[in-house]
Amino acid sequence: MDWQISEDTVPSAPITEADARLLRARPPATGAWQDGDPLGDRRFAAFGAFRTEGGRELPGIRLAYETWGELAPRRDNAVLILHALTGDSHVRGSAGPGHPTDGWWGDIVGPGAAIDTDRWFVVAPNMLGGCQGSTGPASIAPDGYEWASRFPYLTVRDQVAAQVRLADALGIDRWAAVIGGSMGGMHALEWGVGQPDRVERLAVLSAPPTSTADQIALNSVQLAAVQIDPRFHGGEYYDSGDGDGPHRGLALARRMALLNYRSPTELNQRFQRTWQSGKSPLGHGGRFAVESYLDFHGNKFTRRFDANSYITLVEAMNSHDIGRDRGGVDDALALVTATTLVLGIDTDRLFPVEGQHRIARGIRSTLDDDAVVLVSDFGHDGFLIETHAVGAHLRRLLEA
Repeated sequence: MDWQISEDTVPSAPITEADARLLRARPPATGAWQDGDPLGDRRFAAFGAFRTEGGRELPGIRLAYETWGELAPRRDNAVLILHALTGDSHVRGSAGPGHPTDGWWGDIVGPGAAIDTDRWFVVAPNMLGGCQGSTGPASIAPDGYEWASRFPYLTVRDQVAAQVRLADALGIDRWAAVIGGSMGGMHALEWGVGQPDRVERLAVLSAPPTSTADQIALNSVQLAAVQIDPRFHGGEYYDSGDGDGPHRGLALARRMALLNYRSPTELNQRFQRTWQSGKSPLGHGGRFAVESYLDFHGNKFTRRFDANSYITLVEAMNSHDIGRDRGGVDDALALVTATTLVLGIDTDRLFPVEGQHRIARGIRSTLDDDAVVLVSDFGHDGFLIETHAVGAHLRRLLEA
């Protein structure tokens, strides 16, 4: 998923000189998709006024989404796929205008794949607050300027409420399956708890029942990295020229995040103590290979994402607590009626498997007695990289 999160869908690797040449141009002030850019495979659904949980109102919202397969006459074969923090709607498909590289889960979704588009009608929206076609901080407000710092605080429940509107617009009363990983897994779990009559099957991949204090703390330093960039200007940077936006802060936040997405085992095995070039990093101006890896992917990220959107979405992740105002986590999980697959990665240090076990034990209609735990060196990103194993479990769910 080079356009979205390529570093998350392939094993880590040292950066070549050819890689480095790709990023020599100055980064734009925002990497958001904006009106007038190539549409690619995006479709759009527009809705009227939207009130957030916090009481703020957007006069109208739009969700960008993509679809694959055909909706059956009985409308009973629709599958909703929900992306992670920095993903978007381009789950599968070739690179082209609007989508510089291939989709991010092409080994999972497609004809004959685990989520077989010859059988299932797949819908993947870009979440509300995102920056790849859905309404977010980089979108134009009614006064003709970007929402920027005026964009309201969103919760995961707000984002799912927008997805419910999309389902209504598509005429889908009940999803055959709702599938999400990481932040998308938070959304999937919220669907299962908040809309149980509309979900037949549920897959929660590498996601927790709540965002813990530890996870919120990790998020807080990423947000601070963006906000202390002197070119962030309090979120008002959209008129800045190339190279004059908050790319340094956003790149640093991404580097911090990557350390949570990968495992120590993988980083140590891939990079060890190798140098990036012939120069020694021991006082002679050289760099360790792992430093160059993080720097490259942090800089690359600034060319396809928006700093304000990153803040909006990370804060939404912080809001995640499936038991809030529902009597606690266990009471909330008991509301799920869908046949549910809960899957985690044994080396996940972002959302450890204890969270997936708690979800599985609280849902009475799980596919297995407990959470499925995959053994992988890839940490949190294992749900994106271990496509053969993940696909096999998704097949089991869809055949249930």
